[in-house]
Amino acid sequence: MPRLSITAGLVAGLFAASSHAAPTAPDVTRHQAQIDKIVVEISPKRIDAYIRKLVSFETRHTMSDTTSDTTGIGAARRWIRSELERCGAGTSLQVSFDSHIAPVSARISRPTEIVNVVATLPGTQDASKDRLYVVTGHYDSRNTDVMDASGKAPGANDDASGTAAVMELACVMAKYKFDATLVFMAVAAEEQGLLGAGHWAKTAREKNLNVAGMFTNDIIGSSRADDGRVDNKQVRLFAQGVPATKEMSETVRQLVATGGENDSISRQLARHVKEQGERYVKGFKVNVIQRHDRYLRGGDHMPFLEQGYAALRFTEPNEDFSHQHQNLRTENGKVYGDLIEFVDVDYTAKVAKVNAAALASLALAPSAPQGVKVRTDKLVNDSTLVWQANPEPDVAGYRIVWRDTTAAGWQGAKFVGNVTEATINMSKDNYFFGVQAVDKDGNVSVASYPAPLR
Repeated sequence: MPRLSITAGLVAGLFAASSHAAPTAPDVTRHQAQIDKIVVEISPKRIDAYIRKLVSFETRHTMSDTTSDTTGIGAARRWIRSELERCGAGTSLQVSFDSHIAPVSARISRPTEIVNVVATLPGTQDASKDRLYVVTGHYDSRNTDVMDASGKAPGANDDASGTAAVMELACVMAKYKFDATLVFMAVAAEEQGLLGAGHWAKTAREKNLNVAGMFTNDIIGSSRADDGRVDNKQVRLFAQGVPATKEMSETVRQLVATGGENDSISRQLARHVKEQGERYVKGFKVNVIQRHDRYLRGGDHMPFLEQGYAALRFTEPNEDFSHQHQNLRTENGKVYGDLIEFVDVDYTAKVAKVNAAALASLALAPSAPQGVKVRTDKLVNDSTLVWQANPEPDVAGYRIVWRDTTAAGWQGAKFVGNVTEATINMSKDNYFFGVQAVDKDGNVSVASYPAPLR
């Protein structure tokens, strides 16, 4: 076990009675009863009903009918809102529309109102309620022609599956209390250029909202590949490393300078989601893909990434493109189109359970420590990390985590107590480090990567 020395102004004498005494660590491996209950409550039957209702609107194209009560995107968004209001009755869930007018552009032929349906579950801890975790699915749909606003486009998998998962998450989690705030969104106009998510993310940045993490669920409805293979035991989680920008921010520059390309805030969030998702959904793998999205493709997490937020994408392991962005038809005995018959709701429910476990664990845990740095003023083989104290009143202390430079996930951890500095006899030349905050119930924050302290 690595040797540790600990210093901090307020607790300098904590272990004076025994220089070898180790601080008592909360149990970070046990299941949280509240999270177990939430995961169990996620219902494939309800998810199936949500998807079927969304498909019944025939098309949810962004420029489709907004006045009908039975067809088009207007009817769809009004139903989503009413359903969230119904299931959130008697809880703290706050449901509203977030809208703006999109001007004419490559995929918008006339000025069009873009409407997101937003359900917010306010946090209950004063120190955490301004920290937000956002989860989305897009409720618009399309067929082969992205400008076809009247042809049938059921969009069962893309993305009624993700929208249904988000609705189920909101309805189940609204009955519980969390330290941080959860935002559940059915966003619009993904197919027309990520317009709904883009508007919300831009507004969030303008308001300086503390969005500590965002997930989008897009195409999470099928476990069957185009060659017939069934894989219902994993989901892909796309996580950006270094952003592809013309100029680097100072934060990104420090990542690159210290070899931390795999320690971006999105990769740190992905490690947390993988750990918590696999802990609470047994036999199901969260396969972290170290790309921002599928090869040269995109989704609603990208506007959040562009605004500097940590953001991830959930997608099924193997897409079947004959059931995606296709006009409904049968050719040579093969059925094309995004139909409900090709959706595996049990699989979608598993992905929703992973979302639920991750969101709940994030919203119950402290925030990621700020001001984390590693001392570089002396040439020594030990590594000394410093950080700012967390604001949450229930923080029990901090963990230093580490991994080999070739490893994707954390391989070791040491609880160092309620301190703001610790030294470990492992060289910063040979390992990557992170610092996590731990509360008294054993909830663990996302890790923070240390910048150099010269």
